[in-house]
Amino acid sequence: MRFFLVFISFTFIFSLKSNAQQGTVPKLKKSVYTTKKLKDTPFIDGDVSDKAWEVVPWSTDFTEKDPDEGTAPTYQTMFKIMYDDKYLYIALRAWDDEPELIQQRLSRRDGFAGDRINVLIDSYHDKRTAFVFTTTAAGVKGEEFASQNGENLDDSWNPIWYTDAKVDDKGWTAEMKIPFSQLRFGKAEEQVWGLNINRTIFRLQERSLWQRIPNNQAGFISEAGELHGLKKLKAQKQLEIQPFTVTQFDTYPAEAGNPFRTGNDFKLNAGLDAKIGITNDLTLDLTVNPDFGQVEADPGAIALDGFQIFFREQRPFFVENSNIFDYEFANGRDNLFYSRRIGRNPYRTANLAPGEFANEPQNTRILGAAKFSGKTRNGWSIGVLESVTGNEFAEIREVNGGTREEIVAPLTNYFVTRVQKDFNERNSFIGGIFTATNRNLNFNELHKAAYTGGIDFQHNWKNRAYYLDGNVILSHVLGSAEAITQTQTTLRHNFQRIDATHVSVDPNKMSLSGTGGRVEIGKNGGGNWRYNGGLVWRSPELELNDVGFLRRTDEIIQFGNLNYLWQVPTENYRSARASFEQSTFYDFQGNSNRTRFELKGSLNWLNNWAIDTGYGYNTNFYDNFFLRGGPRFRRPDTGFAYLFLNSDRSRMFSFTVGYSNRHSQKNVTSRDRFVIRTNYQPFDAFSMSLNVEYANLYDATQYVTETNFNTAARYILGKIQNQTLTTTLRLNYSFTPNISLQFYGQPFISKGQFTNLNYVVNPVANRINNRISIYDNNQISTQNDTYFIDEDSDGTTDYSFSNPDFSFVQLQTNLVARWEYIPGSELFFVWARGSAGNVNPTDNLLNSVSNQVFEAPSSDTFLIKATYRFAR
Repeated sequence: MRFFLVFISFTFIFSLKSNAQQGTVPKLKKSVYTTKKLKDTPFIDGDVSDKAWEVVPWSTDFTEKDPDEGTAPTYQTMFKIMYDDKYLYIALRAWDDEPELIQQRLSRRDGFAGDRINVLIDSYHDKRTAFVFTTTAAGVKGEEFASQNGENLDDSWNPIWYTDAKVDDKGWTAEMKIPFSQLRFGKAEEQVWGLNINRTIFRLQERSLWQRIPNNQAGFISEAGELHGLKKLKAQKQLEIQPFTVTQFDTYPAEAGNPFRTGNDFKLNAGLDAKIGITNDLTLDLTVNPDFGQVEADPGAIALDGFQIFFREQRPFFVENSNIFDYEFANGRDNLFYSRRIGRNPYRTANLAPGEFANEPQNTRILGAAKFSGKTRNGWSIGVLESVTGNEFAEIREVNGGTREEIVAPLTNYFVTRVQKDFNERNSFIGGIFTATNRNLNFNELHKAAYTGGIDFQHNWKNRAYYLDGNVILSHVLGSAEAITQTQTTLRHNFQRIDATHVSVDPNKMSLSGTGGRVEIGKNGGGNWRYNGGLVWRSPELELNDVGFLRRTDEIIQFGNLNYLWQVPTENYRSARASFEQSTFYDFQGNSNRTRFELKGSLNWLNNWAIDTGYGYNTNFYDNFFLRGGPRFRRPDTGFAYLFLNSDRSRMFSFTVGYSNRHSQKNVTSRDRFVIRTNYQPFDAFSMSLNVEYANLYDATQYVTETNFNTAARYILGKIQNQTLTTTLRLNYSFTPNISLQFYGQPFISKGQFTNLNYVVNPVANRINNRISIYDNNQISTQNDTYFIDEDSDGTTDYSFSNPDFSFVQLQTNLVARWEYIPGSELFFVWARGSAGNVNPTDNLLNSVSNQVFEAPSSDTFLIKATYRFAR
């Protein structure tokens, strides 16, 4: 904590010094384009020679952004903008003396591959959010909703609009036709919008901007130019209705005697998605009985530390506009809203008697969901989400042939609301969030209700070079004594720790209330220095996992970061960065649990290759969660290092190779990780990527289980060798910008073999030999995959536990053919194959993967999904 106070003092003094030496970031003159109303409507085919465009002038004078900021680009770019009552029209001319080298890479929508131009439109003119429309030289469209002043880009936003592009002997041209119904703006007689245009010359890895933004300027959307001349625009309320139908056929290995696993199933489903413009600023999104059959499967993962694994959201309804509800309150993935809680797997499994079979749902069914979101002209950002999942039942076939049902998930209502308000000329904001989870049935093991709330803020000054931001959150959960006791004893809380004086399990408690938050101050622009420092905390009773994501509690983290940037290219490199990071971890009892240092750097060469490297060290390392309810455990001082090399992405073949290593004193733990990522595009319509990761972990103190010896707890550990191999293959073929075929395949294996099984003697001893005691041959024996322990060597078994060796293999593949037959309406043909199982841990990795891919029985899904979007 003393370091934190020193760092804040240093930050304040250094900011005064750097202001004196460097001054604040100078304000550049805003570029302005004045549009006019069209007289004739152009045909959108990518040809900008249409006479309809003659009503407005060309604008040019782009400035290079990367690699040599502030200089003239290799080739200039020009644009025109005009409008009518319903549409905004944009013409683009990208000059190029070598048109045969223009990269016309085909991809699916939002592929962002090859030469391209991005048009950024801040129609709210709030200087924090914008709509980004992209056209590539191949005519592939892409869209993103930009928030947090350009730091967050959401490519799940898929509006209806029109574009095309053509390559000629002067370079390439493109046209855009954007309905005003897809934008959000106020009611002023004459609109002023933020505008910037970004061109990428892919083979040169060069970017240029219409409105120059120096590299030492913090912010992106806030620094855009302006679009003037939009007069008497009428609000175009959006109305889109998209029904869908799904036909699905599943095949899988039949189970003898199981009436629910006959080898195949056939399903028909239908539902509805809708988008309704309540006002020009606010939109209501609805989904009824949604289906996500075309969504890619989650990657394989094993959590040796016992904590929950974060998987990213991939379902379209929840991905689109997800930035509105995002509330990362601390560090890492912790968030008050984690949409994958909605529609999760059921909480219970069927209670079966011998000879009974059950048909159990894989997920809780989403009956319906609605989102109300938007931003008003006066700076209010609003988001409201409501979703209901139904009661889920397992159908059980009894031995006598009868059937019964058991409830496995209760009817649950999820509610999230998020607001933010800009002020101080858009340099500051304050916001809030509230979530509520309510369950209709009282599952004794579940919370009856869970509520969270938070306030966040940010203030920027000196032309956004400096900032102060943070948030504070509260949580409150209610339920039966059983449910609250279970929460207190989960790994993320560990109230049962025998050495903790500030927490303890209260079996009569029926609610928990906690807090968390983050405060950070720093410099984000101006000159070459960047730095920040702050504090993060999560109180012991904080609980978010009903509709949020929380890995651990009882933690206070002080952090500080210092960066130096080389942003002007030299004869050897394009740019470089050197960073120093420091953090200290405490718990609410006042224990200092870890101090971490890291020095890292990155260098981008003139040939578009890049290197990233770093070294760090953890010292004074204690872990309150390592023994999963036991006392805090001392971990060895640990160093880590990494090195990654990236080749030129503009080439037909590009790659990343990397190595990372973790090592500790006395070789208590070590981990080597090797990464190879490749991308290959032999011709414009086809691309493939192959990613291979291999990790080899040794840890002499891997947690195994907890048992009892006489009246004392015994925490069993072992030396593990954990090998993990992940291979991910992606193949993409685009017949046209609207017709594509994609393949995804990922075999995954993780196996662990244990030796030197041991138990904890003194969990906080300085030396490893004093922390643990390894069983000798007289104390340990094995039979039928079970270890029997005679700890006191008196010839009697004192306790036993199962062999912890494991080898888990999983295969996930899917093949998706997609046709966007009219804008916004799609047809999907999907084939998905998957299998998973446990194999012999003594088999080598490659044989285990090969057997799972080519010999193990698998499940197949064949699916056809059709959507049709009615739009006004």
